Amino acid sequence: MRRALNNPMTRQFAKFALVGFTSLAVDYVLLVALVELFHIDVLVGTTIAFIASVVVNYLLSMKYVFERRDDLSRKREFTIFAVLSAIGLGLTDLFMFVGVAFLSIGYQAMKLISTFMVTWYNFFSRRRFLDGGHA
Repeated sequence: MRRALNNPMTRQFAKFALVGFTSLAVDYVLLVALVELFHIDVLVGTTIAFIASVVVNYLLSMKYVFERRDDLSRKREFTIFAVLSAIGLGLTDLFMFVGVAFLSIGYQAMKLISTFMVTWYNFFSRRRFLDGGHA
């Protein structure tokens, strides 16, 4: 166990997970508020909440998880982050649509399921394209 915690990728993923849980809280609370309080469609609410969480995730990820790449400006860095996140949003929306519409899973549970599945894509794609210290 101690050896696993000394692995740089394990430590990086642990930080990524903490940032992810924070972003998930923003995403989940905002989604439920939009759907339950404002009666916004689940997919529209999913998209709005996801975008808000992406901004939070970007700020925290680039401060605590990934090292800046010297060859990327902040604008290009955010653009890459946003494109990777848009792909993640597409996956999230797809999972939400299939889970809610076809599998009759409640949107709250499906949000958690889809988040777990998209987390792996997010970590490895961001690590590959944005991390100057570990890529």
